Amino acid sequence: MRFTKMQGIGNDYIFLNCTEGEPQNIDKLAVAISDRHFGAGSDGLICVCPSCKGAFRMRMFNADGSEGEMCGNGIRCLGKYVFDKGLTDKTTLQIETLAGIRTLELHVEKGKVASVTVDMGIPIVEEPRNISVKGKGYTVYPVSMGNPHAVIFEPNISCLALTDCGPLFENHPSFPNRTNTEFVEVLSRKLLKMRVWERGSGETLACGTGACAVVAAAVKAGKADRAAAVQLLGGELFVTWDEKTGHAFMTGPATTVYEGEWPDHNNEKG
Repeated sequence: MRFTKMQGIGNDYIFLNCTEGEPQNIDKLAVAISDRHFGAGSDGLICVCPSCKGAFRMRMFNADGSEGEMCGNGIRCLGKYVFDKGLTDKTTLQIETLAGIRTLELHVEKGKVASVTVDMGIPIVEEPRNISVKGKGYTVYPVSMGNPHAVIFEPNISCLALTDCGPLFENHPSFPNRTNTEFVEVLSRKLLKMRVWERGSGETLACGTGACAVVAAAVKAGKADRAAAVQLLGGELFVTWDEKTGHAFMTGPATTVYEGEWPDHNNEKG
């Protein structure tokens, strides 16, 4: 089984061409192939599938085998995947996801996609709520980008022990379907620093839906402008929350890492 490893500012995924059918036991395959010791190593698995609603359909699985509704870095890489591999020659694509249709604008340089702008839909920012984790109180901004996010503004997030507190936020009783959690340090109204604990994958170097959620929450809280850069461990994403349409637009790079072959997708350890 041939696969392609791709990454968007360090948020890496294994891509499969499933336009002619999906593999069996795909949740188990996601766990096995994502393993950084026994597998190819990634934050999850993305299947490029046919669609009757858009150009392609994206199925995204976290490293624990759970299926996610949407992935901002992953969908940028999907745009590069289908264009660079000749599955389409269009530079405007509509991709079906569990969070709805997302429109991509591919930015091509020397015949290859270098970066992608994604219409990420309308962020739904709820009123902040107070929760307690390990006896400490936090003000959390719940945001839906088609998938759930909990945005928390904190100073000096570089010192945050995310591996300790991240799972507690992900599985907090306030979030019955679990949640992605973003910790944000406001550097200026146009620059936000973020670390993320992703539902089903742990801390990752970047999260595209999370970056959009962070900008939306920061605007709601009066901490940022509607156009801002989000600084993540793997690099920067630029997000604009359009006041007229209500849609958030995210721009960032997409990179192919390597091509590979998986010997036996029924073997959980490869």
